[in-house]
Amino acid sequence: MLKDCEVESIAKEIVIKTDDKSIDIAYLEDKHLVEYVKEEKEKRFAVGNLFLGKVKKIMNGLNAAFVDIGSERDAFLHYHDLGANFPTFNKYIRTAIQHPSNLQHLSKIRFQPELNKDGRISEVLRPGQYILVQITKEPINNKGPRLTTEITIPGRNIVLLPFSNKVSVSQKIKDKSERERLRQLMLSIKPNNFGVIIRTAAYGKKAAVLDGELRELLDRWNEIIKNLRGSKPPRLVLREIDRPFAYLRDVLNNTFKAIYVDNQNFYYELKDYLQAAIPGTQKLLRLYTGKADIFDYFGVEKQIKSLFRRTVPLKKGSYLIIEHTEALHVIDVNSGNRTASDTNQEKNAFEVNLVAAEEIARQLRLRDIGGIIVVDFIDMKEQKHKEEVYKKMKKEMAKDRAKHTVLPLTKFGLMQITRQRIRPEIEVSNFEPCPVCHGTGQISPSILIIDEIEDSLKYIVEEIKPSGLTLKVHPIVHAYLTKGMFSKALKWKFKYKFSLKVRKDKSYHFLEYQWFDSEGKKISLN
Repeated sequence: MLKDCEVESIAKEIVIKTDDKSIDIAYLEDKHLVEYVKEEKEKRFAVGNLFLGKVKKIMNGLNAAFVDIGSERDAFLHYHDLGANFPTFNKYIRTAIQHPSNLQHLSKIRFQPELNKDGRISEVLRPGQYILVQITKEPINNKGPRLTTEITIPGRNIVLLPFSNKVSVSQKIKDKSERERLRQLMLSIKPNNFGVIIRTAAYGKKAAVLDGELRELLDRWNEIIKNLRGSKPPRLVLREIDRPFAYLRDVLNNTFKAIYVDNQNFYYELKDYLQAAIPGTQKLLRLYTGKADIFDYFGVEKQIKSLFRRTVPLKKGSYLIIEHTEALHVIDVNSGNRTASDTNQEKNAFEVNLVAAEEIARQLRLRDIGGIIVVDFIDMKEQKHKEEVYKKMKKEMAKDRAKHTVLPLTKFGLMQITRQRIRPEIEVSNFEPCPVCHGTGQISPSILIIDEIEDSLKYIVEEIKPSGLTLKVHPIVHAYLTKGMFSKALKWKFKYKFSLKVRKDKSYHFLEYQWFDSEGKKISLN
């Protein structure tokens, strides 16, 4: 845990790219991409959103229910996600919907006996029943959202828990006296029947700050209850703040260097939010006004294209292979061509595995990989090397905000990791349409390429009429067009009475060509 007086050596930056459809957030450490969030605008079924749903079906075999909240697939609610005080919660919500005038404030009611831990869901829920639920996992693949009735209302420093009286402190706050100060402070100001989780960001915060935030969260709870009056499902009762704001709320601290945004309107929205929610951090905001795409300018786009591939390169020729199956993720560590120049196999394996552990931890954060992950490290004989690799992985995974567990290596060199997943894993396409076939898989007959180039030349001269022309082609095509006393290019100059230069480019495919004007700008023929 970083204290306010501590300064971290790692340069942390956040780069935000906006367009009509989504907001992309890149978290950089020393210019290296470590987290990437892509959020579609107007996303309805996001983690944290509260819905009034209707029970569609009881699944006794799963001890769970499917709930209609308006999503394409019915959401999933397990018995263990109902919470200990579900009987009190269920009665209170039913009264709030049907008889709001008879509803007492939550702090004044008496809790009913807790839910039986070994009970059955059919004993407390029935088809057609209205129920207030919160999304804990977004729809993933062919699965609907995952739900809970243990409502949480998160803030910057604390999380409010209605229908609870517990006060807990983040394990990342190690100072015992500070933990006790925060716990006693919250016990003294919170209302009855409301629990609180004290977040890491609360370290060192004054009572007035925490009291003010608690009142804001209580107002949000009152808004939820108000919105329930006379409601019918499916209905969105309360939307979690937009993910870019929620993301900054969760990760931002005084160790960050800057936040770059490429949209002026969003810049001012973000500035207002930071000023209100995390005072002092608004000074980190920078409005990017360059002509180049913001991700290109900061080197993010290139990292996205290279880091989201099936094969991820490491140092000195070693690499990772990341595979996804229905049940788990498998990561294979390969030494590549290192063994050819290093006769010490044990030392080589140990060095590669240490580098791989660091990159694997980064990849899990970056792709938000969750569930069960099995890592096949290169075999090592010495137990001390296995222990060092395990320690390295634990150290790197400690940077991850998601809940996780790392187990030691087995005698076969396998390591098992479990990691919390609350949203779909990000998938980035690393393929671009072929410049020759344009994605069709078919190309024009090569014998016709010269005729095709001349047709395009004729169109440009007659319709676009630039001041000058340069044609870039493959070296073989260049030779065909320029060699000889009366070359093809020379004939075209006289025929179309136009200034024409032909340049060769080894990177071009045999049938690829491109026209440029006198200023070097590409001429589109679409």
